[in-house]
Amino acid sequence: MREYSGSVFLADCPARLAIEIIADKWAVVVLFALSREPCRHGELVDLIGGISRKVLTQTLRRLQGYGLVGRHAEAGKVEYVLTDLGRTLVQPIAVLTQWAHEHGGAVVEFQESETG
Repeated sequence: MREYSGSVFLADCPARLAIEIIADKWAVVVLFALSREPCRHGELVDLIGGISRKVLTQTLRRLQGYGLVGRHAEAGKVEYVLTDLGRTLVQPIAVLTQWAHEHGGAVVEFQESETG
């Protein structure tokens, strides 16, 4: 197999890290939610259907560890915000969201035809 410099197939390729980040089930949803405005933990739980408080906390910590989300505490109030680096993902997430709107129905139809 031929090796390419910067290839996603190489273990140390930065693209692999990007894929790891966005492949997480909840990461893109949390980033998209925070792209709208800073949110408190409870607000994110209410906004994002199906996510538990524990999983949200784990996701936020992971995104903080990547430098994509910041945590700001002021007067006992904690809010999560996108960092400058996190904001660089808003446009790619918007593209994925648009793809999902345009093609999500076809994916569901395919899945139903395979199981039915």
